[in-house]
Amino acid sequence: MNPQPGEVWLADLGLAAKTRPVIIVSRYDPDPPRVLVIYVPLTTQYRESLYEVVLPKLRFLDRDSIANVQGIGSIPTVRLERMLGKVPDRTMLKIKQAIVFALDLNLEIQEETEN
Repeated sequence: MNPQPGEVWLADLGLAAKTRPVIIVSRYDPDPPRVLVIYVPLTTQYRESLYEVVLPKLRFLDRDSIANVQGIGSIPTVRLERMLGKVPDRTMLKIKQAIVFALDLNLEIQEETEN
């Protein structure tokens, strides 16, 4: 199993014996050194923060959902139960931008301080 970025999976996150939908955000690696994926969990509670991305209506999700990048984490791929679908490329770009914001990854500033 090699989940792709932008795929939505049901995952066992160890929360009260129930699965949760997550979006895979790890880069594609055909030969990863570990059997882990990085994910962003989905929620139905919208707090209107820059750490959240509202997903468009997706036929494979039964509720309006929000990607919460503050909940970013990694899990072994064996805890991914089944793929539900994939988010549009535009939505994945917004999620990546929210991750850059959340982790304060302004690469231009980092390069200036290194020189």
